[in-house]
Amino acid sequence: MIRLAIVIPTLNAAAMLHATLDPVLAARALAPPVLVVDGGSRDATVAVARERGVAVIEAPRGRGSQLAAGAAAAEGDWLLFLHADTRLPRGWDDLVASFAADPANRERAGVFALRFDDDGRAARITETIAAWRSRWFGLPYGDQGLLIARELYEALGGFAALPIMEDVDLVRRIGRSRLVTLPAHVVTSAARYRRSGYAARMLRNLVCLILYFCGVAPRRIARLYG
Repeated sequence: MIRLAIVIPTLNAAAMLHATLDPVLAARALAPPVLVVDGGSRDATVAVARERGVAVIEAPRGRGSQLAAGAAAAEGDWLLFLHADTRLPRGWDDLVASFAADPANRERAGVFALRFDDDGRAARITETIAAWRSRWFGLPYGDQGLLIARELYEALGGFAALPIMEDVDLVRRIGRSRLVTLPAHVVTSAARYRRSGYAARMLRNLVCLILYFCGVAPRRIARLYG
């Protein structure tokens, strides 16, 4: 059995946290400790987590800061970082255990394929683009989850305390050749895409990514991202 810990950063996530925790807590092959890292929620996020028997710590608001704090506090030789609006697939624990059992994967990181909770054609197109970006550019986003051995995570310096692009920053240090897409998909909320429109949201994401690669400070990019 591997020693896995799951880290979930939250901010006003009460409405979606039950659905995220259901497959996590139903795992049979593994029974990992789960750590919710809250960035100052004003809703019932913390209460929901504690009601489900999940440990909660607080950290400065910002996904990078919260993920870094969670990794430092979590106990486990393997870490699985998961967004609060992302649901793991059935059998995820077997996939994780199989990945971690291969000694070669201690120098690699695993991500899931992406699917949205939306049956529309725009969602399928966005998923295809995400798969292409992940495969050819080695740039999976945080809503695909990230499975990594603690030893590798710490050797890379872990998550930087960035307000945005913390996922891109870390996977760039991991490198495309060391990223493995696991043979299953997570289901992520499409709420932001539905609010903004898929085309507008994808364009905004692309602009933010370009600005990041051009050296624009993440705090400035965060204002554009919204």
